[in-house]
Amino acid sequence: MAIKKFAVAAYQDEEVLFPAVKAARNSGYKLHDVYTPFPVHGLDHALGLKDTDLHVAGFIYGITGTTTALGFISWILTSDWPLNFGGKPHFALAAWIPITFELTVLFSAVGMFLTFCYLNQIMPGVKKHVFHPRQSDDLFVIVMEVTDGTSEIELLDFLKTTGALETKIEVAESEWWYGRWDQKEPYELAG
Repeated sequence: MAIKKFAVAAYQDEEVLFPAVKAARNSGYKLHDVYTPFPVHGLDHALGLKDTDLHVAGFIYGITGTTTALGFISWILTSDWPLNFGGKPHFALAAWIPITFELTVLFSAVGMFLTFCYLNQIMPGVKKHVFHPRQSDDLFVIVMEVTDGTSEIELLDFLKTTGALETKIEVAESEWWYGRWDQKEPYELAG
């Protein structure tokens, strides 16, 4: 397991958080994540995150549902078990529209839900590391990775100058194959 160190800073409100995120990005520090108690408009752009491609996955799952429905219905009703329904032809595409639509929506919805859970690591059995006990309660928390060329004391001093209420260094072991962080005891640097 890989051991990583993270600098954790807690902020009281979002007016202080935005300049701190921008200052951290401009200073070249590696931002791991930002945790907020509620969605903050524009934070994803301040972090430099790209827009999601979940709609592309939904389209692919929908096309898969459509081809599955049309493939199975046409195979069953034309080859495997052809039945005569009131004189209709065996390949009656107009009669298959409702079930084709339903399978398209089903595949798309379930596929996008599972993809969303996988990408955000919220699947059952995934244990996320909690960097600060109040990170989703009432504080805004910035987590920055301490890289090899970064001094821990300088990083904590930088975070204090951005208006952080609390700063600390946490050590965590990562199991990268499913994103779980096993918590080690945090320690604070005197400074």
